[in-house]
Amino acid sequence: MTLREREQFSWMDLLWLAFLAGLAILPPIEEIHKQFILLAIGVLQLLEGRLIAYFPTRGRYYAVLLKILLATLLIDHTGEVAITSSYYPIYYLPVVTAAIYFGPWGTLVWTAIASAAYCSYLYPAIQQYELTPSAITELTIRILFFFLAGVIVNRFAVENRRQTRRYQVLAEELEKTNRRLEQIQAEARRSERLAALGQLSAGLAHEIRNPLGVIKGSAEMLQQKLQDSNPLASELASYISSEVNRLSALVTRFLDFARPQHLETAMHSVADVVERALKAVAAQWTGPAIEVERKYESDVPPVPLDENFCEQVFINLAQNAYEAMTDGGILRVTIRAAQRDRVRGVEVQFSDTGPGVPEELREQIFNPFVTSKKSGVGLGLAIVSKIVDDHHGALRLEASSGQGACFSVFLPEAGSAAEPSLSRAVEISGE
Repeated sequence: MTLREREQFSWMDLLWLAFLAGLAILPPIEEIHKQFILLAIGVLQLLEGRLIAYFPTRGRYYAVLLKILLATLLIDHTGEVAITSSYYPIYYLPVVTAAIYFGPWGTLVWTAIASAAYCSYLYPAIQQYELTPSAITELTIRILFFFLAGVIVNRFAVENRRQTRRYQVLAEELEKTNRRLEQIQAEARRSERLAALGQLSAGLAHEIRNPLGVIKGSAEMLQQKLQDSNPLASELASYISSEVNRLSALVTRFLDFARPQHLETAMHSVADVVERALKAVAAQWTGPAIEVERKYESDVPPVPLDENFCEQVFINLAQNAYEAMTDGGILRVTIRAAQRDRVRGVEVQFSDTGPGVPEELREQIFNPFVTSKKSGVGLGLAIVSKIVDDHHGALRLEASSGQGACFSVFLPEAGSAAEPSLSRAVEISGE
């Protein structure tokens, strides 16, 4: 039962209030203190949920302690000799309460405290009366029943809490499984669209490449023949040739995205491949100064990968980071052993200090033709994602701790593969 449920008034509350009222009208009815104590017990029981909600850590202690005090006061006012009071079963109330809220040891401790409170009236009784063996036996039976009731109730309470935790864990697992199923379904639909788009791109690229070759050859011939006689026409022909080269490069990227990739995997050190990619990007970079910070763990195992394709992945991620930092900045590259969903492998992170990926593009950043660059066509990350998928890895856009973007590539060890639903994922939560 939750605290919110305890705070709600139900017909069961009316029932035990009626039982308390029945005790109040039974002898000794002339003892007004008894009625006030029973009223206090009823109010405490009614407000117990609010007490525990107001004091989340100490409320249950207060509740049991107050019930012990009220029970002790009640038997003091309901018998000529308190320890012989017929109202002694009132101690079952704090004992059962402790059994519900605490574990086995806590139940035993609180039951011992309640028993000690009850036995505290033994000393005044023996000052006036003789403590016979039958009285000792009766007292022992009552105390043992306190412990027996506490242990039995606690056993059911502990088992109920254990079952509740099991159901919570099961519910969490089911929720996690449902999310994965939704991701897999979305990934399957997306893969179907990408496959159709890839086939269309491949067909268009092949159809476009042939006339582009004719246009380029014709432009070069015109440029050579008109170079001296008509400089303007020759210059226009050179423009045609350069634009054809740009279109040809675009067509090549279309084909790279559309054609099936045949990987030649072997065991390689990820750090060596990343270093070659960083050197290649730094050698071609002509923009503002970029500082590269490396954090490579020493115990990173080799993984099966295709050197050329993975180098293309790291070159693209590093180049994107360089181009994002238009005023210079820091590129942090981290390589470490990692595990995702019980799959061991190597994780590579590229984190820059640029403006980051716009929020509206985070979910579509790995889709073809989605880009934040003014001159980009949006195929770079789509190709990178395809290569990582073919390695049975996972590519994610992580939430960086500060400004900038953070892309991570996870490559599984030999004999393991990341779940398909993890590929091309956008991770909103940070590490």
